[in-house]
Amino acid sequence: MKLVEGKVVIVTGGARGIGRRAVERFAQEGAKVLLWDFDAESGERTASELSEQGLEVSFQQVNVASWDNVEAAAKEGFERYGRLDVLVNNAGITRDASLLKMSPEAWQQVIDVNLTGVFHCTKAVSPYLVKQGSGRIINTSSVVGIYGNFGQTNYVAAKSGVIGMTKVWARELGRKGILVNAVAPGFIKTEMTDAVPQKVIDIMTSKTPVGRMGSPDDIANAYLFLASELSNFVNGTTLSVDGGLVL
Repeated sequence: MKLVEGKVVIVTGGARGIGRRAVERFAQEGAKVLLWDFDAESGERTASELSEQGLEVSFQQVNVASWDNVEAAAKEGFERYGRLDVLVNNAGITRDASLLKMSPEAWQQVIDVNLTGVFHCTKAVSPYLVKQGSGRIINTSSVVGIYGNFGQTNYVAAKSGVIGMTKVWARELGRKGILVNAVAPGFIKTEMTDAVPQKVIDIMTSKTPVGRMGSPDDIANAYLFLASELSNFVNGTTLSVDGGLVL
């Protein structure tokens, strides 16, 4: 029996990086996956490539910062499959700068996607989960949301807020059969980190007790664990997947 056989799973920001690998892993474990992403070209390409492998993946262009867009996408997904089971709030952006250099626009862009977007998606999907009396919501935070980081006021504020919302929703929705948890990735090798200077990568790797950067697989597998019956008594937690970076 596959871990999420027959479940309908939404993964936001699923076109690239961690999101793409999460879409693939959920589909490999028997889920019907709705890939939500703002980037239509990448989203359609990813869904097509995975579908060619025999996996059940469909793309919906979604701007998580738009309530109307998210609400419509959730309704469309439910009407397609007759149920929704798991929401992975993976979408996120960065607009880094120190406080003195950060523009109000850069602040708001990150808050709109990384914090308000999580609220929009969860508010749109949770009524379907409540009605069926079961479901999982998995929010993507970050180790910097726990410990802070230079030059990321907007990102840290959003990721800290995600942890707070996770705790609130775990209390509100737990008795309705819905488990809500967060994952806090550490330093993960993706397209975004490919642009990071090797010197910085070496420093971060040296600070990580396991001696390497994380991979999208590491995060995707954490999502899968929290979505499966293996975590039936896990609710309201933030799972750090960082190789011990912040011990």
